[in-house]
Amino acid sequence: MSGTEVAAGTETVDFGGLQISFDARVLRPRDWTTAQSWWAAALLRDLPAGDVLELCSGAGQIGLLAVADSARRLVCVDVSPVAASYTLHNAEAAGCIDRVSIRTGLISEVLPRGEQFPLIIADPPWVRRSETVRFPEDPLLAIDGGDGGMDVVHECLRAISGHLAPGGVALLQLGTQEQAEAVAALLGGSGLVAGELREYGDRGVLLRIDHA
Repeated sequence: MSGTEVAAGTETVDFGGLQISFDARVLRPRDWTTAQSWWAAALLRDLPAGDVLELCSGAGQIGLLAVADSARRLVCVDVSPVAASYTLHNAEAAGCIDRVSIRTGLISEVLPRGEQFPLIIADPPWVRRSETVRFPEDPLLAIDGGDGGMDVVHECLRAISGHLAPGGVALLQLGTQEQAEAVAALLGGSGLVAGELREYGDRGVLLRIDHA
């Protein structure tokens, strides 16, 4: 698949009013994660000027919905070229392809030193490697968080620490309250502080991160 073409086996679902396409190689959009988009969109009204960064963006749905009603540009980062292609297709379908750029590769390799964003959305895989067998329909790359479930979360935290603009906010998606508490502990002395936590039952949690 290249450009805005879609592959055989592509599905399209409604995500907060956007039509989002994906296939079995990309994590299926979860309805509950529109909550991350709506929270981000509300925050954008009062945040400093600048682009929005989405880490581990998958098919791009969360970031696209977050900026849909604004003039903000969106930078999507994902290690999967397939996910990147779907993000491009979905941005075109949403009518905002001119405001979306996609960087394919490891987070640490695609964000230049000194680049800053007033809002960072992060959706890392957070399932423990030993537990990924519980989700046979999900692509392993999109859910495998390493032995403790936090490997990619740590990468996202390093990116947030290095690229969140003064006065900015990050919204991090995690699996459990316990993971959120672990993140809060990791932020000690980093200049960042864990803020509001919103819980969505067994589906996951959203954690706000601010400058201390």
